[in-house]
Order: sequence, then structure tokens, then C-alpha cells
Amino acid sequence: MSTIKWISKVAFGVIATVSLASCDSEPPRSGASVMNVTWNKFDSERAGMPNSIQVWAGEDEDLPLKAWFIKVDPSDPMVDVEVLSSTDTDGRQSAVQFAEQSGACIIVNGGYFKEENDLYSHIGLLKANGRMIHAATPGIVKDNVRYPVHRSAIGFDNENRPEIGWVSSNEDSVFIWKSPIVNAPGIPGELDSLETARNWPIHDAIEAGPTILLNGQSAISVDEEVFFGTTIPDIHPRTAAGIDKDGNLLLMVVDGRQRNSRGVSLAELAGLMKAIGAVNAVNLDGGGSSTLVVKNELLNLPTGGTFQREIVSAIGIHCLNDTN
Repeated sequence: MSTIKWISKVAFGVIATVSLASCDSEPPRSGASVMNVTWNKFDSERAGMPNSIQVWAGEDEDLPLKAWFIKVDPSDPMVDVEVLSSTDTDGRQSAVQFAEQSGACIIVNGGYFKEENDLYSHIGLLKANGRMIHAATPGIVKDNVRYPVHRSAIGFDNENRPEIGWVSSNEDSVFIWKSPIVNAPGIPGELDSLETARNWPIHDAIEAGPTILLNGQSAISVDEEVFFGTTIPDIHPRTAAGIDKDGNLLLMVVDGRQRNSRGVSLAELAGLMKAIGAVNAVNLDGGGSSTLVVKNELLNLPTGGTFQREIVSAIGIHCLNDTN
């Protein structure tokens, strides 16, 4: 059995170089064809987490690139998944604060947000603990043209099962669509009949977008979700959420804008998510917001250091066997 080295911090004891056993099985394949990412698996049991949670670290020294992903079996009774919304007075807080406040053993940043009058709020659908925090985005105005829009979201039912799709909402009701509205620059799409959607009785959900994988194939809905004319598709630090064929939840964070990690484009992110087994996947907020916290420990370097941009929403994984 091979070993990997991990610089342990707060959640894993005193600062030290620790050898942790890697998995017996082969690690995931590398991402897009231009990448050569080597993945190493951490020892979940030693970290005090259920074996149904896997933590992987990946690196491509030539590109260069550093990434992490979490694989969670949401059917394990020792695991609970939830969407979190900031309770701070200004509407935002750091990922570590989310972890400390909620008790979650894993935190990744959530969706986009905006600032107005020194208060921060989520952009698009946000549902946490069964409560609607913010409605889905109904439309986007660009160059005086209004585009109706259904943007991508990931949601979780009462049994933690994840689902990804395009969403709309009406008061407390949320609807999920099989495909987005067909928008193009300068050409607004048309709303489909609500009969082509279905009621989405999810407990928690985060809207972000665009979708990057659909049925195992790259499906980057930049135009449809009206991200055209933005830098969203370009190379950035990234966070993504996906689901594999067995219903496992996959969460990925990629560092960027750093000497040893340049970030990835949406197309490259789709390749990385597909390589680790995702069938469906959605891009979450990126840039300086991309943050992964495990056992109250910041694993990635969001802006090249330990400074964390405060965020308004997050996905939290609770380890119900955690006695720490």
C-alpha cells in the first residue's frame, strides 16, 4: 500500500508531516486531455470522518494546478448534507465560520452573491433547512434586453439525495426543468409551458450555474443561462458540485491566480468533474470565494494564502460520528 504526505493542521493535530495510507483501488483518471492530475486520497478514518466520505487532493505540476474533491455517499446514516445561509448581520461570513457555527465537518462555498448598502445577499434560489431564503432568478437584463432565464441549481431532499437541474420558483414552490431556456446573445428565448417542468420538493438548494455536465457529457450552458459577455467561462479558481451514477455527491475546489495553480476554464472544469465520475455537474461561485474546509481546517489557498473571502452561502457535510 502506498502512502501520501499531508501537512496536518488544526483538525489533524499539531503541525506535522503525516503519512496517511492511500486507497487500495486506482485513483481517478486525470481531467481534460491537456491535464495530468495526480490524485491522492486522505485517510477519512484517521481524520475522524465516516468511510463514506472521501477526501482527495490533486496536482498537475506542469500546468500548474492544485485541486481537491470530496466524494460523499449521502445514503450513509452517519452523514447529513445541508445548505447553509449566513446569519451574520451583514449577510456573509467565512467558510471556517460556517463550519464552526454549524458543526459541519466539510464546508464548500455556495452560490453567487451581491452587495448593496453594505449588506450581502444571494443571487438566485437559496433554500436552507426547508426555508426559502431567496427566489430563483426569473430573468437577466443585458444591453437593455431582458432574457427570461432558468439557471442551474443543486438541491437535496429530506434523505440527502442530490439532484441538479434548471430551476424557477413561485412563492414557496420550486420547479425543476429538464433543459434551460434557449437564450442567445441578442435573442431572448421563450418560456416553456409550466407543464414541462415538475414540482421540486427539495429541502435545501443553491442556484448558481452554468451547468457543465449533463448525462455524462460536457454541456456548458453559458448562453442559455445568460452568462455571455462575462468572464465566467474563462480561467479562474473554481468550485463545482456533481453527482455520479450511484448518486454520490462530488464537490470540487480548484485553486487559481497563483504561481503554482492557474485555475481552470469551465470546459476544463467539466473535464475534471467527468474524470472523477460525475454524470451531472454545476459550476458554483468561483474566484476568491472558492473555499474548502475540512474539520475546521482550510485545505486550499483561496487567494494564495489563508485569507478567506466571506460568503453568503455554503454546502455543509455533517459527520454524525464526530465526537471532536
